[in-house]
Amino acid sequence: MVRIEAKATVQSGAPRAFLIACSEEADLERSLEELSELVRAAGAEVVGRLVQKERSPDNTLYLGRGKVEELRAAALFTRAQLIVADDELTPLQRRNLERALDIPVLDRTQVILDIFAQRARSSEGKLQVELAQLTYLLPRLTGWGQTLSRLGGGIGTRGPGETKLEVDRRRLKHRIAMLRRQIAALGRHRALQRRRREDLHLPVIALVGYTNSGKSTLLNALSGSQVSARNRPFETLDPTVRRVLLADGAQCLMTDTVGFIKKLPAHLVAAFRATLEEVVDADLLLHLVDASAPDVERQMEAVFETLEDIGAAGRPLVLAFNKIDQANPPELRRLLALHPDAVPISALYRTNLDRLRQVLVEALPERERVVELAIPYARASALSELYRWGRVIEQEYGADVIRVKAALGPAALGRLRALGLALPGRGGPKRAGRVPVRRAGWARAYFGERDAAEEHAGPPDDTSRLERNGAHEA
Repeated sequence: MVRIEAKATVQSGAPRAFLIACSEEADLERSLEELSELVRAAGAEVVGRLVQKERSPDNTLYLGRGKVEELRAAALFTRAQLIVADDELTPLQRRNLERALDIPVLDRTQVILDIFAQRARSSEGKLQVELAQLTYLLPRLTGWGQTLSRLGGGIGTRGPGETKLEVDRRRLKHRIAMLRRQIAALGRHRALQRRRREDLHLPVIALVGYTNSGKSTLLNALSGSQVSARNRPFETLDPTVRRVLLADGAQCLMTDTVGFIKKLPAHLVAAFRATLEEVVDADLLLHLVDASAPDVERQMEAVFETLEDIGAAGRPLVLAFNKIDQANPPELRRLLALHPDAVPISALYRTNLDRLRQVLVEALPERERVVELAIPYARASALSELYRWGRVIEQEYGADVIRVKAALGPAALGRLRALGLALPGRGGPKRAGRVPVRRAGWARAYFGERDAAEEHAGPPDDTSRLERNGAHEA
């Protein structure tokens, strides 16, 4: 199937890209729409698309030979300057397509890498993007030259030395090794920053979700900050940490990091692993979902797969459906029936954020204990340690002892025991009811029983679920 875009006859200074895909997946059309958004975000103009319904792509040309001839004619008609495939091409597929079409051929991975290169601002982000680009490029170097290298000693092994290709490969490997060392050093610096944040004794909540789901907008709404939150893919690459006030005066540190996407390249995840450790080390994950997206559950599955890839599958998780002001009301009610623990919100219009703050407080693991101590004056030096390790709430100087009430985290409690100070029983207010939180295996819990939930959900009530969560339809 060939489709010519309406803009195909419009002159533009942007490169003209023609999209191709080869698959039998049911969501192929949506995948191509997403690729079209990515291509536009990278700065090109989409002039047409071609789809071949096959179980698997051709090993040598990606498309069948007949489709390649059809693609050549369509590309000439639309004056396409680029061909962009919806999958990651092998070096052989790309080389053969370029020879057959006489047009540069890119794949989805290259488009994503190009967007990342445009968005990277910090030195760490630029290094990680360069590492991902070189890792992608290394097996795709071509141009063996007139003669192959024959290095060594003995008869038949002497030759002209290294070819240009081998020199390029050696330089790339050297550069990749150097980038990994630099990123590792920056990773140690980031780990030091995390340890310093731990001294604040504040829980950490990591915002995760599909790209363009509104994470930065939510961070701005909760913290009052002015983080860049433009409506385009991968607006945020570098982690952003802000202090957020939750319900009942509680505080936390909220981290916004890079968004996920379907078919996220594995070497890109590997390159950004140091950055994604912010997610792995968080006390709680807040999974933000764009409820207005036409493929909500596909996006949720892509996020869960990425979280499992980076080792964050066991973290407690709270689900929030964003953009309820743009969502289709019947679809929103269906989603809330499938995920009764989810919180419907609108980050842009600040809808239902108080409910979200309360849910986050209830879902956070208890990191602190409030303890009351009687410190003898002979051990008064322990008081300064309490100020350094925790949060002193009250102190009173008596005749023989200093009475102190303090909130201490697990590490501080261990240090206190090491000083030989006896601790009373568990202190602090008891939490009456904690919200159900998805833990290890939540991806299966969400999607493994989805069909059964849809079968028993019946027609959703028009108001009950929304009213319980304080949401309003727009």
